Amino acid sequence: METLLKQANQESIAMAAELLRQGELVAIPTETVYGIAASALCGTAVKKIFEAKGRPQDNPLIVHIDRMEMLDGLVSEVPEGAKKLAEAFWPGPLTIIMPRGKQVADEVCAGLDTVAVRMPSDPVARAVIAASGLPLAAPSANLSGSPSPTTAHYVFSDMNGRLPLILDGGECQVGVESTVITLAGDTPVLLRPGYITKEQLEQVLGESVQMSGAILEKLKEGETARSPGMKYKHYAPKAEVTIVKGDFSAFCSYVEQHAKPGVFCLCFAGEAQKLPVPCVEYGAQESGAEQARHLFTALRQLDEQGAEQVYARCPADTGIGLAVYNRLLRAAAFRVVQL
Repeated sequence: METLLKQANQESIAMAAELLRQGELVAIPTETVYGIAASALCGTAVKKIFEAKGRPQDNPLIVHIDRMEMLDGLVSEVPEGAKKLAEAFWPGPLTIIMPRGKQVADEVCAGLDTVAVRMPSDPVARAVIAASGLPLAAPSANLSGSPSPTTAHYVFSDMNGRLPLILDGGECQVGVESTVITLAGDTPVLLRPGYITKEQLEQVLGESVQMSGAILEKLKEGETARSPGMKYKHYAPKAEVTIVKGDFSAFCSYVEQHAKPGVFCLCFAGEAQKLPVPCVEYGAQESGAEQARHLFTALRQLDEQGAEQVYARCPADTGIGLAVYNRLLRAAAFRVVQL
């Protein structure tokens, strides 16, 4: 299959919409990361997503909409909390899990009785949804397990020959996948951290939000993934990543002891010149938003530069930093050294 990479404009958006109505796949930008989109109402189309990504079919997908009316048939009810969160954060990088409706394809929900929905703010994503008239299932547009793509160039390197069209809408502004909260139970539970923080969710809901244990720990044997991004190893470069916790001087000493060809560091802005091995920086230490925007690109750059072993500076585990830490933990397959 030939994969076309086209600048997002009126003509290419119309082409994307037509392909989606025909049950085909299209890679589109969102404010978080690029996604592979298919009609969420067509099981045959959704199956093509799993094939293109090499993604396990027990991993649920997020449905993207461009207006509240599209929830009709996708969900069986809109909880009061979901209405509050949608008013506060939609369009934006928040996914809300609700009881599923009859119209959504079984393949989207991976056998669950819930469906994950969000309304992206990216103008290209919204234009494609509007032009196609379809709610779109769209996980990240990468080969399963590798770092999510934040540019069309990285989508093309993973997906060339696997889908007919990639729309280039520039670099993603957020850089990590959406926050996921479930409102399908008695208590709101944060399943995946993102740009919208736990504290922001609690402020809008007016109640405490529980944090899933799977944010900072591996899923237990046989435990079902209730949300994308809960799998054991995810977002990983080809290099072996280890998170190293400790202050900068201790980190320097640790790297010095382990320095050899193929060893690289993933570090904060301004630290590279002080370290004894090649480095890729991924944002200022005090800015979780900056780290989130650059993390996945930095992980891909480590592969491009031939890294075999990567020692990563540990981000904060609060605010947006929690989203960065969660992605790094999975990229490192939970390898953490405490100095």
